[in-house]
Amino acid sequence: MNTADLAEVRPCLEGVIPAIMATCAADGTPNVAYISQVFYVDEQHVALSFQFFNKTRQNLMANPRSTVLLLHPLTARFYRLHLRYRRTEESGAVFESMKAQLASIASHSGMSGVFRLLGSDIHEVLEVERVSGDPLPEPPPRCSMLGALRRGSARLAQCDSLGALLDATMATLGWDLGIDHAMLLILDPATQRLYTVASRGYPWSGVGSEIALGDGVIGVAARERTPVRIMHMTNAYLYSRAMRESLPGGKGAPPGTDIPYPGLAEPHSQLAVPLLSAGRLLGVLFVESPQDMRFGFEDEDLLVTLAGQLAAAIDLMQESAEPPVQAPPPADSALAAHKAGPALRVRHYRSNHSVFVNDTYLIKGVAGAILWKLLQDRQRQGRSEFTNRELRLDASLRLPDVADNLEARLLLLHRRLAEQCPHLRIQKTGRGCFRFEASGPVELEDVAA
Repeated sequence: MNTADLAEVRPCLEGVIPAIMATCAADGTPNVAYISQVFYVDEQHVALSFQFFNKTRQNLMANPRSTVLLLHPLTARFYRLHLRYRRTEESGAVFESMKAQLASIASHSGMSGVFRLLGSDIHEVLEVERVSGDPLPEPPPRCSMLGALRRGSARLAQCDSLGALLDATMATLGWDLGIDHAMLLILDPATQRLYTVASRGYPWSGVGSEIALGDGVIGVAARERTPVRIMHMTNAYLYSRAMRESLPGGKGAPPGTDIPYPGLAEPHSQLAVPLLSAGRLLGVLFVESPQDMRFGFEDEDLLVTLAGQLAAAIDLMQESAEPPVQAPPPADSALAAHKAGPALRVRHYRSNHSVFVNDTYLIKGVAGAILWKLLQDRQRQGRSEFTNRELRLDASLRLPDVADNLEARLLLLHRRLAEQCPHLRIQKTGRGCFRFEASGPVELEDVAA
């Protein structure tokens, strides 16, 4: 028999062409039906979509053996999978990835109101058989994906700061992979929300915009810690600013604290990959495109690999950011260097540490609390030099004891200031050290609400 391995048939599992499944009842009666989705799990397993309680389902429960006929979308070669049903999963990584992919298939075929995933039927692949025929020639391979990964990996390895690391990631996506729209988000463990720290290809950066776990492709990938890929536009996984604005604000939250999400209004392809290090979720790498079927399984494999190195590097940056123990820097006379001009009016709300500059929202949360501390120390003590260590030891900031992501929070604050308030600036001066500067006088207002 002309056999193959499961890796050879992965192009058949993209949902482009429906598969045909043959099952057998307990009395030997065969049944043949189309199936919407055959999903690659690993080298020995696939998952089939369980959508209806039909004859196929009844047969599987009575007789776990089945065959599935697949068609390669480029070569028109048929493959036959010999399967054994093992179990059904109704939640988790495989289920959520299949749910997103099925929503994409349904949207593309006009069946959004019909297709609904009830479960992921996990099957062991007993054999992969090439069906005799006269297939078309194999298409030429894509430009070296491995070479692109190598260049990206080398670029990341040269980075010595978190900012450089994020910039190198965006450069790799654009220069080496031709991806025009991308975001990188970091998890805030305290709020269980993701906040944007870098992006490319959008009219505005969206730095500081937030997404909750479970919301859209990004949120699902983070919650389930699994890649989620969509090849056609689907309303079920769009995450738009309008959706967030329709929700009521948090208790006591001042109005206007929503930083616009920078994503495409009508994406046709999306891929979100979790950043995992030592079993912990650090964030999500997200790419999207206005083109259908822009990201295939090879893109997913490459970005998962790149995300692994990126997550480890982010973790390393956090651990190595502390300087040697030293005496606190003396207060300086930074106030004397102010330029003449109207004072910046900075208002701070204690309820969620949101900060407004001249009545315009800037930032909130831990990053807002850090900014308020810097402003107060500058005003009361004339300080401009600070260290990461003192921020970690400051109980008023309420940083988590583990995985505080301080470097990421400082980078977020640095980029928001550069975009929205250039009169205030954070400048890195060494490992775990930075300078906070203001180009003019600042008036502070602390609001208890």
